[in-house]
Amino acid sequence: MEHSTNPLTKKNTTIAQRQAIFQVLLQESFVGRLKKGSASEVASLFSVSKRTVSRIWRQGKNLVPGEDEPLRTCKSKKFITKVMFLAAVARSRFDSSGNKVFSGKISIYPFTTLEPAKCSSKNRVARTLETKPILSVNKEITKSWLIEKVLLDIRAKWSRGHTGPIFIQQDNAKPHVDVNDNEFLEAASRDEFDIRLCFQPPNSPDLNVLDLGFFRAIQSLQEQEALRTIDELVDAVQTSFERMQSQQLNNVFLTLQTCMKEIMKIQGGNNYHVPHIGKNRLEQQGNLPL
Repeated sequence: MEHSTNPLTKKNTTIAQRQAIFQVLLQESFVGRLKKGSASEVASLFSVSKRTVSRIWRQGKNLVPGEDEPLRTCKSKKFITKVMFLAAVARSRFDSSGNKVFSGKISIYPFTTLEPAKCSSKNRVARTLETKPILSVNKEITKSWLIEKVLLDIRAKWSRGHTGPIFIQQDNAKPHVDVNDNEFLEAASRDEFDIRLCFQPPNSPDLNVLDLGFFRAIQSLQEQEALRTIDELVDAVQTSFERMQSQQLNNVFLTLQTCMKEIMKIQGGNNYHVPHIGKNRLEQQGNLPL
C-alpha cells in the first residue's frame, strides 16, 4: 500500500524564497500583526504550507543579534504642523545714560491664515475660523507680508529723528523679493521714509543676525512652554519675541560686527572662528563698544 504525502508540507524553501515571503507578509501586516487570512493567501501565492508561512513570520520578527529594531512610527495626535515665521529686528538704541530709546524689535509674523472649519467636531462647530499654516511660502506671499505688515511696523516703531535709508536685509532664498520690485519700492517710499531691500552676501551665514543668535535666544524661551495647537505655538513664539531683552538683541548685533571685522581680516573668506569679547563683563565695566 502506497503512502502519499502533501508536497506543501515537505517543500524546502530557499533563503531567497523565505525573504520574498517575509517581505509580502510585512506588506500585509499592521503594527506587527498579520491581517486575518494573510497567512493563507501568502501560502497559496508561494505554494507552501500555512505552517511554513507562520514559521517564516515568527523567525523574521526575531532580528539578528546586535541588529537594530526596525523603526515603526505613527504620527502622534499631539503633533503640531511646522509653522514658518518672518522676523524683523534692528539694532537697539540707548541714550548716553544707558536708557533704552528703541528696542530694535519690529515684530515677528507667522505665515498662517484663518480658514473656516469644514465640519463640526467636539472642539468646534462647522465654519469656525481655524488657524492654518501656509505650507508653501512664495514670492507673492513674502512681498505682501513685507508691504502690509513689516513696512507698517517700521514706520510705527522706528526711532524718531532717524535720517538716511533703512535697509531690510534678506537671505538668498527664492521666495524673497527683488530689490527693484516696483510695488515694494512704491510702498517703501511713503511718509517720507526711504526703505530699501538688500540681499545677504552668499556663503556668509554669520552675516544674518537672526541665524547668528537671535532665533536661538527666542527658541530657548519658547521651549519652556507646553504646546498643543498651532495657536498656542504662535502665541508662544510671539510672547518669547516680546520677552527677549533689548540688551540681548544688542549683543547679537555686537557679535555680528565682530564677525564683519574677522571677514575683512581674511579678505572676504568665511574660515574664521566667531570671536567672543566678553560682552557681559564689558557691560558691567561700562566699556561695552558701540
